[in-house]
Amino acid sequence: MAKRRLSAKFIYQQRRCLEKCFSLDCDIDPLILRARLLHRQNLEFQALAVEQELLPVV
Repeated sequence: MAKRRLSAKFIYQQRRCLEKCFSLDCDIDPLILRARLLHRQNLEFQALAVEQELLPVV
């Protein structure tokens, strides 16, 4: 099966949706959203650093 190429409009809509989610007062911690975004951008070291901030202090 051939890969479908994402259009610039679709990517723009996804980015706007994510920006709206960041601006909303929601149950998901902004650091969790940031870590997910970094993983999607293949910025693994930065994502792991953000995840470290989410770990409980013992």
